[in-house]
Amino acid sequence: MEFQQEIRGFLMSRRARITPEQAGLPYVGGNRRVKGLRREEVAMLAGLSVEYYTRMERGQLGGASESVLDAIARALKLDDDERAHLYDLARNVAPGARRKRPQRTSPITASVQQVLESMSVPAVVQNGRLDLLAANDLGRALYADLFTMAQQPPNIARYVFLDPRAEAYYTDHDEAKDQVVAILRATAGRDPLDKQLTGLVGELSTRSTDFSTRWAKHNVRRHSRGRKAVHHPAVGTMTLVYDDFALPGDPHVSITTYTADPGTPSADALTLLAAWAETQKQPQTANDEVRRTHPRHP
Repeated sequence: MEFQQEIRGFLMSRRARITPEQAGLPYVGGNRRVKGLRREEVAMLAGLSVEYYTRMERGQLGGASESVLDAIARALKLDDDERAHLYDLARNVAPGARRKRPQRTSPITASVQQVLESMSVPAVVQNGRLDLLAANDLGRALYADLFTMAQQPPNIARYVFLDPRAEAYYTDHDEAKDQVVAILRATAGRDPLDKQLTGLVGELSTRSTDFSTRWAKHNVRRHSRGRKAVHHPAVGTMTLVYDDFALPGDPHVSITTYTADPGTPSADALTLLAAWAETQKQPQTANDEVRRTHPRHP
């Protein structure tokens, strides 16, 4: 992924969405060639020269100070996730920036799996590419479709864009698509040397014009907390609150838990989900019992 093209696309898309009126600039009559802000208007709002801002928008963010980046963020009205993305992009083109991605060991240790199993709510471990690396029984039940996908580990982005079951699973499939793309875009800015991410984006862009259209918008979002509504084929519709807890070994891998407001139909559905998850284990348990009581002899 070309850092400079990423910077250019991000900054241009952010200024294109802001009108002069929204930026607090005085109205000037006549036709404008652009719907959003011009480069010179962003430069003025940020207190920079037009030449300097133009170089930055062409990808030359390396060496920009925090005060300059903050000024651009204010001028473009970036939210917290977008501001963090701008800093990520600047860090990756800074002089002496790390060009070799360090080798990472698997964050799924026996203790992490133990923590997952001890939870009484659905829980999964996922990375910035939206791979599901581990889950407890309730987490596997919640994402039952994904754990039956041919390509493993399960990947939420592939499911959302390439699996027809996702349209019925997400009550707002369009919002789910936007969220997935925005999370992947933020991950790309933070870790542009991730070859697996580059391959995933390439695969989705090739197989889904819907994905490539949304990818070109340069929207970013960090997966941290929020609400999502899903329609589980076994227990019906649930509105769940999700929270991310970063793992100490890798801040970009997190345990995500799903809960429901007490006393709601969604809480009842989670109870049903737990019962359904138990039924999914019974065939295997029965087979284990048969093997124990009637061992096969050579």
